[in-house]
Amino acid sequence: MSGSRSGAPPDDSGDDDRDQSDDPAGSPQTPPPEPASTASDSDSDDVTIEDDGLVRWFFKTNDETVMVTRDILSSVAIVAAVALLLFGVSGIWPPLVAVESGSMEPNMYRGDLIFVVEEDRFVGDSAIGDTGVVTLERGQTNDYTKFGNPGDVIVFRPNGNSAATPVIHRAHFWVEKNERWVETKASEEIVGDATCQDLPNCPAPYAGFITKGDHNPGYDQTGGGADTGIVKPEWVTGKAQYRIPWLGHVRLTVDRLFGGMIVPPAPSSQLADTRPEPGAMTPAGPASGFESNGELAGIAGVAGGSIALVAGRYRS
Repeated sequence: MSGSRSGAPPDDSGDDDRDQSDDPAGSPQTPPPEPASTASDSDSDDVTIEDDGLVRWFFKTNDETVMVTRDILSSVAIVAAVALLLFGVSGIWPPLVAVESGSMEPNMYRGDLIFVVEEDRFVGDSAIGDTGVVTLERGQTNDYTKFGNPGDVIVFRPNGNSAATPVIHRAHFWVEKNERWVETKASEEIVGDATCQDLPNCPAPYAGFITKGDHNPGYDQTGGGADTGIVKPEWVTGKAQYRIPWLGHVRLTVDRLFGGMIVPPAPSSQLADTRPEPGAMTPAGPASGFESNGELAGIAGVAGGSIALVAGRYRS
């Protein structure tokens, strides 16, 4: 019998065919499939005003001009939301004011942004009647401090004049009508040997606050700072609550460059920056961090410089 197997050529072992089929060198390469576009890209490319309406097209289209417009409107909406939130807490518009001068140094500096609230909010112990204001005199007795010293820092219109630049100074004490306050309550370090006859606004023509800038040499009511009489409660428009260093320079710089054309100042916000000499009283240095004494140094901005642009301008 023959030893050969039927159906197979004598010189073919069967392995060569398998080797050739496994070797791709001689066979053409299949190109990789192209990545399919995602559904979102397809939807964005295919969206049209005619098919989808203006609103859906505006939010879905990849048109570069529309995308930039969307980003701008989103930023404006965020700023507006923050501003409304601050207004809700503050009760005052604008709730942020830029300090223009240095009469409250070292507790407030020119270019600081100050968050202010209505005088009847965040009222401390021993406030004067229903004014919501704690004076330096009372703050010393109950350990109530704001911005490095006892007592509230108030915002008021000098002599009640709505056309005058608002002033942001500390309320030192309250006087009653006809009180000879220079002799009864004024600090000797500030008035020296002066008597009631030597200084204006004494005796007090009416009840109100005696105020002073922390860096000023004298009381506002004796010609040592702001030109104002004794501050009536109705002249007070708010209280300083927190301080954001440096951010107020944004508003002041814009006003200086454009003269109020972009963000017109209120009639009561005209620049009046007269830097005073150091006074006899040495205030405590500013604190750091987010604390109840008026420092907000840890905040990098309030929705950025856009909020600063709408801030008011107050003279200290």
